[in-house]
Amino acid sequence: MDALDLLVNRRSASRLAEPAPTGEALEKILQAGMRAPDHGTLQPWHFFVIENDGRDRFSAVLEQAARENGGDEKAIDKARNAPFRAPLIITVVAKCQDHPKVPQWEQLLSAGCAVMAMQMAALAQGYNGIWRSGPLTDSPIVREAFNCGEQDRIVGFLYLGTPQLKASTTISVPDTRPFVTRF
Repeated sequence: MDALDLLVNRRSASRLAEPAPTGEALEKILQAGMRAPDHGTLQPWHFFVIENDGRDRFSAVLEQAARENGGDEKAIDKARNAPFRAPLIITVVAKCQDHPKVPQWEQLLSAGCAVMAMQMAALAQGYNGIWRSGPLTDSPIVREAFNCGEQDRIVGFLYLGTPQLKASTTISVPDTRPFVTRF
């Protein structure tokens, strides 16, 4: 699949199974994240790779956060089971800093671009994933687990693996006209 086809046919896969990207494939995914647009070469991100026993630890963190957040049993159960939706998860934290030329919102967008680049790198290698977020990204318990400083933000959780359902290789491309104005 060439790069343009990859981008215009992008779709997330929510049902993911083994195998997950490992070794060189995972390294390429992480390298793609490092190539995100980065004004000032601040590299305003940190990637936490969660796999194997790490998913159990992440499950405990999410469960505790859901309880502290006042979630009902259904929400707590959903949080507890979230890490088992995929064999590999990459948590992306925007490591925002004060900078005279690069505002924090731009650093946050840069970390978001890293997530997109990593998902595309996974897809290019025969894997796929889904970028998830939600209210627990702001939980003090979750933020502490990922060493977030006061200015840092969890951009999301990139779930990666092998798609369980075979999706078509193309999707209908939306009409861009309602979203574009020539200036």
